[in-house]
Amino acid sequence: MNEDIFNMEVRKFLKKVGVTSQREIDQAVREALDSGKLKGTETLRAKVTLTLDGVGLKTDIDGEIALE
Repeated sequence: MNEDIFNMEVRKFLKKVGVTSQREIDQAVREALDSGKLKGTETLRAKVTLTLDGVGLKTDIDGEIALE
């Protein structure tokens, strides 16, 4: 395994995950605010499930996102 290539590929994947996740969360929260489903003072629970085929990795990452 080429460590440099592996590290670069992992970072590239994580960047894609971060950018896509932020865009999707932002859109969902804005729509919920516009529809009145959220007031804008909530703290939202968040969860990401990471899987990696071929090695049997499956892990959950939990957190919270405060709107205020």
